[in-house]
Amino acid sequence: MYTNKVKRIAAVHDLSGFGRVSLTVVIPILSSMGFQVCPLPTAVLSSHTQYPEFSILDLTDEMPRIIAEWKKLDVQFDAFYTGYLGAPRQVQIVSDFIDDFRQPDSLVVVDPVLGDNGRLYTNFDESMIREMDKPYKADNTDEELKSYLRLLSDAGPQVVIITSVPVHGESHKTSVYAYNRVGDRYWKITCPYLPAHYPGTGDTFTSVITGALLQGDSLPIALDRATQFILQGIRATFGYEYDNREGILLEKVLHNLDMPIQSASYELI
Repeated sequence: MYTNKVKRIAAVHDLSGFGRVSLTVVIPILSSMGFQVCPLPTAVLSSHTQYPEFSILDLTDEMPRIIAEWKKLDVQFDAFYTGYLGAPRQVQIVSDFIDDFRQPDSLVVVDPVLGDNGRLYTNFDESMIREMDKPYKADNTDEELKSYLRLLSDAGPQVVIITSVPVHGESHKTSVYAYNRVGDRYWKITCPYLPAHYPGTGDTFTSVITGALLQGDSLPIALDRATQFILQGIRATFGYEYDNREGILLEKVLHNLDMPIQSASYELI
């Protein structure tokens, strides 16, 4: 039995053949941070759903078979990281999978991939919102956001993060809010907003958060690392004449994950 083992992450996401999102982002980021990524694919798509047309293969029926084979192999995971779920029934499949495989010290990261700017992604309907979410509201005060964080935490998770929160009256800035029930502390990071939309940045952000927490970073430092990496990726991509739907040029900034954060920008609220 070897004790100096590589930590293993079960990654429950779709696989999109074109466009840097989901597993094509999750695997390189977490692998470069030193983790073994074991995909449990929820769907296979020709491209992500922000293209006007795409093929999609729903893997809802295959997921329990994969999980059953992992059970036979006695596969163990240090973390579970869920993203795009292709059907409401997958919510229960994934929940049962985590309950069955998790250890007392397992990290569980749930990224409820549903949409952007108050609009659902293609292929989602109201049934997914009923399973996962609250109604969208664009403008929120710090106190309202703190209440949302606390409500979500009361439903189960120790840590809750809300991303891409507009800064009231400052259109050139965006922010990230977080709450840790242990210590009862709320965190906020404000960063520049660049006027471009790149699919997959949410997957990128959450992947870095997951890796940083598994490496032992505190929550605010993990938030800083993820925020700075996203900014580096967008800045590396922004100057090119380039179809934004392909996502950020991850290949140009992946090596930055080995570097320490340049400066801490979090604040306690």
